[in-house]
Amino acid sequence: MTPFAGKTYWLVGASHGLGREVARQLDREEARLILSARSEDALQELTQELRHATALPMDVTDTNAVAEAARDAGPLDGVIYNAGAYEPMRTQDWDSGSVLQMSDVNFTGALRVLGEVVPGFVRQRRGEITLVGSLAGYRGLPASIGYGASKAALISLAETMRYDLKGSGVTVRLVNPGFIKTRLTVKNSFRMPQLLEPEDAARHVVAAMRTRRFRTDFPRPFSFAIKALHLLPDLIVYRGK
Repeated sequence: MTPFAGKTYWLVGASHGLGREVARQLDREEARLILSARSEDALQELTQELRHATALPMDVTDTNAVAEAARDAGPLDGVIYNAGAYEPMRTQDWDSGSVLQMSDVNFTGALRVLGEVVPGFVRQRRGEITLVGSLAGYRGLPASIGYGASKAALISLAETMRYDLKGSGVTVRLVNPGFIKTRLTVKNSFRMPQLLEPEDAARHVVAAMRTRRFRTDFPRPFSFAIKALHLLPDLIVYRGK
């Protein structure tokens, strides 16, 4: 018997990359999965592969669609928010449409989903919330307009929820990956340190879900370097800028 056996998880952002691999690994652990993303075809293909999964197509930027999907999902033991949008962009190349899309998917979409499930978790005094952030949320980085800010907001949200829900019976987890080889990171033209395959990154996420630990940053030592950069004074970080 695994810690996931018989539990129902709503995995938002399941159609590709990290989310797809998390679904596969939780399915092998006998979890019951409700899989959401915008791509209905990709979800249907994945559910046919898995044993305990149901497709629930949904656009996290549509408030009514999220509310309807939450009703259709029914009682839950946990929610995993992994929906993500990314476009590398420098401030000089500002594209408001792309910036707002990243913010709406990466952060505001999480607010919509959590607004539907957290009150029920609080009432029943149990439930698991796993938010997939990014190491990019720890410090403003070059060419990260939209993405870095939205992930920083998600990190702040998780930290606030951790304070508020202490002792409530509701578990809050924040998982911050580094670079993962996906259709999003293929857009990068720079070298990505310790680039992970989706299967390896998913193992980190599922391992984090086995515990009640709040924060999981990976991979090491890249995560240590990013967090060290976060602690450096601005005078050093922006020296000569």
